[in-house]
Amino acid sequence: MMNENTRTLLSPDVPAPEVFTDPVAAVARLNDLYRTASAFLCKNFADAVSGKTPEHKYRAFYPEIRLTTTSYTKADSRLSFGHVAEPGEYSTTVTRPDLFKGYLEQQIGLLIENHGVPVIVGVSDTVMPVHFAVANDANMTVPQEGSMDFALRDVFDVPNLSTTHDNIVNGAGFLYPDGSAPLAPFTAQRVDYSLARLQHYTATAAEHFQNHVLFTNYQFYVEEFEAYARLMLADPESGYTSFVSTGNVEITDADAPLNAPTKLPQMPTYHLKRKSGGGITLVNIGVGPSNAKTATDHIAVLRPHAWLMVGHCAGLRNSQSLGDFVLAHAYLREDHVLDDDLPIWVPIPALAEIQIALETAVADVTELSGYELKKIMRTGTVATIDNRNWELREQAGPVQRLSQSRAIALDMESATIAANGFRFRVPYGTLLCVSDKPLHGELKLPGMATDFYKTQVARHLMIGIRAMERLRNMPLERIHSRKLRSFEETAFL
Repeated sequence: MMNENTRTLLSPDVPAPEVFTDPVAAVARLNDLYRTASAFLCKNFADAVSGKTPEHKYRAFYPEIRLTTTSYTKADSRLSFGHVAEPGEYSTTVTRPDLFKGYLEQQIGLLIENHGVPVIVGVSDTVMPVHFAVANDANMTVPQEGSMDFALRDVFDVPNLSTTHDNIVNGAGFLYPDGSAPLAPFTAQRVDYSLARLQHYTATAAEHFQNHVLFTNYQFYVEEFEAYARLMLADPESGYTSFVSTGNVEITDADAPLNAPTKLPQMPTYHLKRKSGGGITLVNIGVGPSNAKTATDHIAVLRPHAWLMVGHCAGLRNSQSLGDFVLAHAYLREDHVLDDDLPIWVPIPALAEIQIALETAVADVTELSGYELKKIMRTGTVATIDNRNWELREQAGPVQRLSQSRAIALDMESATIAANGFRFRVPYGTLLCVSDKPLHGELKLPGMATDFYKTQVARHLMIGIRAMERLRNMPLERIHSRKLRSFEETAFL
């Protein structure tokens, strides 16, 4: 049998690094380099699993973008992205340039414009794992180690957790091995890792995700979202082009059946699509901060323009009624899932653009405004916990903390989604609907719903949709607040 040490290392032929001043041409080259690498790995992997023992080791590399600037020229201080802070060498590895085409063209274009220097596109030193290369071929999968007559790692590179991390977004001072600083918030392997996880958890391909993401913890909103999507598809002036259900089932006709899979994934996801990703994605994350973190950890690599939580909560004030809305202005974080990545002493600020969009949407949908709006909506602190049955424990401590924080609502997902939005530099917001009042004898039990509550629930999703449509019409540089940027930021959004 062929020994690993005697295998010849083979890699695809690629052009030398080249200077680009045109972002479109730069992305086209990135795409060529990526396709060459992935096609090389896919072909040789297919040959290897066809029965013939491989005689060589096959290795391909991700493409990269590189920028070098020697000037301290200050960019437009109103912009939160599109420029580097100081002279130096910067780079980022890139995966799936086809999927990120618009994003890459925009970010590269801003770099060239703001610094007056070209970018260099070539092949990086970061190997492309075979698992991620074949992930784009629906007819090909990587068998488990031991099921083939050769050791996979002897022939191909596999995912490496040492290069799959959040050190960049967590502000851990990450540098590439050659000393260059990161241009983008994620490495190519980190992106590929999340693209694979998204397919697993949501059962829809990354290509379908839209720039505006709604998270919910209530199945009723899925039904409402599909009904709204069909109305939009029936209206040729709406701008929406198709609706995608879990399992990549896509319809363009408002009356077409949705033959969704009978076995739903952990986080069923639905997409009302629009040109250039301007539509809305709805993710039913279920209950709990762990799900909320998992979903946002992976959707973040798609660089959405905004995400909002539209779920149910416990009202903590006796003056609240079932069906009242809560617009989160601050968060009490007792979810604990992000403590190692974002310490609890880090404040999570409210973002004015998101808050205004949500409050305006509530006013539009309910036809209330000003002082009258206060009858059905409160703005304040939302507490997020990790114990759904917190009522069963000794209550003096928790209730005191809720009182000291001035919390007006309690749930299990909102602070996690907001905190991960802050961590990943994705604009975030929360609008909740009061479904129970445990401190005041109104537990979430069958038969508790009033007509007012039912009416408000029906309005709730529409408010989230209206807020997203308002944000869609705003320039990205206005939505993406400078509050989300740290001292040493990546140039890419």
